[in-house]
Amino acid sequence: MLTIFCGYDKREAAGFHIFCNSVLCHSSIPVAFVALSNNGLKQGTNTFTLSRFLVPYLMKFKGKAIFADASDMICLGDVAELQEIMKEQTEAVRVVKHAYQTKHKVKYVGTEMESPNAAYDRKNWASLMLIDCEHPAWRSMTPKAIATWKMLDLLQFQFLTREEIGEIPNAWNRLVDEDQPVEGAKILHWTAGIPGFKHYANAPGADLWRQEWAKASYPLHTQS
Repeated sequence: MLTIFCGYDKREAAGFHIFCNSVLCHSSIPVAFVALSNNGLKQGTNTFTLSRFLVPYLMKFKGKAIFADASDMICLGDVAELQEIMKEQTEAVRVVKHAYQTKHKVKYVGTEMESPNAAYDRKNWASLMLIDCEHPAWRSMTPKAIATWKMLDLLQFQFLTREEIGEIPNAWNRLVDEDQPVEGAKILHWTAGIPGFKHYANAPGADLWRQEWAKASYPLHTQS
């Protein structure tokens, strides 16, 4: 069974459920979801900003698992492919290594989450992580230790060496609202705001998001 830890924020609750349903609709293997909120840690733009780094600790430093931002994503690929990648993984983490400058100076426009969208190196690397929970580099990442780190240092993986950060194909974390193509994406990621928010209703790939919403809300969306 593949365990996927999913970022959960009540302000994007619909997005969380839509993501989980999209994974299930396309998966050929059993999947277990674990919702992550703040777990007592300080919050960033989302409640789960720091708790993603607790995944190995929560797994008791055993096995492998995935973390996904989830609430602003949909999955159109079979996560069995990620499971196969993880079987040969030796690095502490594997990610899509984005190199871009955001075109959105503000994110979550028109919502209570609205905030500046800071630019920094390795931005969004940690939004989808394939994690080897047994790798020794994770052993120091306990709740107490994580609470002492600067948020940006964690998001940039400053606790890992370059050799401990592997790479997966870009299709598995496609930043579709940052001019990355929708076509061929296996995970679509709206970094500034999901199409469920009014300001982003016409974002790239919005029709695909609404299709997944319709699946997740069936049969409610069919009622007049």
